[in-house]
Amino acid sequence: MTKNEKAITQDERREFFRIDDSIQVSYRVITLNELPESIDDKLQGTDRFTVMTRLQTISQHLSAPLHRIEQRDPDIADYLKALDDKINLLGQSFLAQENELLNRPSHSVNLSAGGIAMDITEKLEVGDLIEIKLLLLPSFTGVVAYGEVVGIEEAIGGDAAYPFHTRINFTLIRNSDQDALIRHITRRQGEMLRQRREQLDQQND
Repeated sequence: MTKNEKAITQDERREFFRIDDSIQVSYRVITLNELPESIDDKLQGTDRFTVMTRLQTISQHLSAPLHRIEQRDPDIADYLKALDDKINLLGQSFLAQENELLNRPSHSVNLSAGGIAMDITEKLEVGDLIEIKLLLLPSFTGVVAYGEVVGIEEAIGGDAAYPFHTRINFTLIRNSDQDALIRHITRRQGEMLRQRREQLDQQND
């Protein structure tokens, strides 16, 4: 494990916010021998799927300097923001070549930075090791994590084609991917709160 990735403790997992969301997701059961010692090593090189996550991490590091530039020279700041938008468009075009998830329908999940719960077609076993890929929209953020199945129940009131409600705890994830999940969840929480306020305002009118 490198400094850029982490194992998540149970105490940390309890602190993560959870949301119900609709994302594109794929997974596969792996053996202990397939569990990488380092996600960084596995994803090293020209991996298209996580390109937006890496670009967003760079943008986060540059946000403070950009804010200072904006205070001194708004025109330069606007130019740099436009360049950032162009780079993000290029990143999305790279991701568009990762067809595995883009061509799949969205899947309803319960998501946190420490794990995921979802209804699936096959019955896994508690303790199964999982490689999982998440595509978060509209940011086109690709997240790769490794996890362990910690619970399986019969899905209630869902699609009969997905009868097994399965809970997976992330056991190995890159820091940048976990940060991307936290940003996504925070953004979605804000959107949900705004929608609720608007609905209440409409009811009160």
